[in-house]
Amino acid sequence: MGRHCSLLGDATRLRLLALLETEELTVAELAQVTRLAQPRVSTHLARLREAGLVVDRRDGVSVYYRLGNPEENPELHQLWALFRDDLDDAIVAADAERLPGIMAQRATGRNWPDTVAGDMERHYSPGRTWEATARALVQLLSLGRVLDIASGDGVMGELLARQARSIDCIDVSEKVVAAGRERVKPFDNVAFHLGDMHALPFEDNRFDSVLMMHALTYSERPQQALAEAARTLKSGGRLVGATLRKHRHSAHVKNFGHANNGFTPKQLTALLDKAGLQTELCDVTSIERRTPNFEIITFLAEKS
Repeated sequence: MGRHCSLLGDATRLRLLALLETEELTVAELAQVTRLAQPRVSTHLARLREAGLVVDRRDGVSVYYRLGNPEENPELHQLWALFRDDLDDAIVAADAERLPGIMAQRATGRNWPDTVAGDMERHYSPGRTWEATARALVQLLSLGRVLDIASGDGVMGELLARQARSIDCIDVSEKVVAAGRERVKPFDNVAFHLGDMHALPFEDNRFDSVLMMHALTYSERPQQALAEAARTLKSGGRLVGATLRKHRHSAHVKNFGHANNGFTPKQLTALLDKAGLQTELCDVTSIERRTPNFEIITFLAEKS
């Protein structure tokens, strides 16, 4: 641990890591952003790469650096996450302000898609965000009667209102429910309820679609929560959800009130089967860019 603290005890290396968490960059680009000499940048990158915190890839004559896979050195990545969360520095902020200009220089004279080909989803382009994409794709849906379990303050209700006959949102927090009711006021077909996912206040076989978007991370009794979701589904109805894959970062999620450390796809499939649902999909579908790079499981199941 002392060796790791020594590695991350250098302010320049922290500056470089903060930039590489945002973009994949060359030595020259890092030198431009930080206004440091290239040999100095190269020396620090070599230390970070040797430790496994940074990796590189070659593209023609250019070498690009980015943060490495946290699974290969989880202790060091966790330590970096602690440093990063407390990284509030005017120099780091100035680096972040200069970064867009450097990225614009990279694209000068080249077609933007060509500059990010193979890694496009990691880069910002005006109007091309995940929210914009999601709001476009939901237009293809026809969801019938929907139940959104552990709904939070209604973002899914707002997003899907026009694609559903009705949406019932339920959450255990009075404050969240109040905020949700305010959010969905424009939609006559969206209703908010105060209640527990382990004892849903709805009759059997009521809903065509049930959503559990990160609901299970807040459950100490996930089997009961899934059984309740299955009970309210009509025959042929579908349950879709997302949750964290099993992880060791208890301290990292403590402030979010999580009740468990996630699931493996195999464990979650067994829970769905026991709830009387036929699993169509249960696998890791994304990995968060931000350290500690949580893996997200998407699951889809049907009530026979």
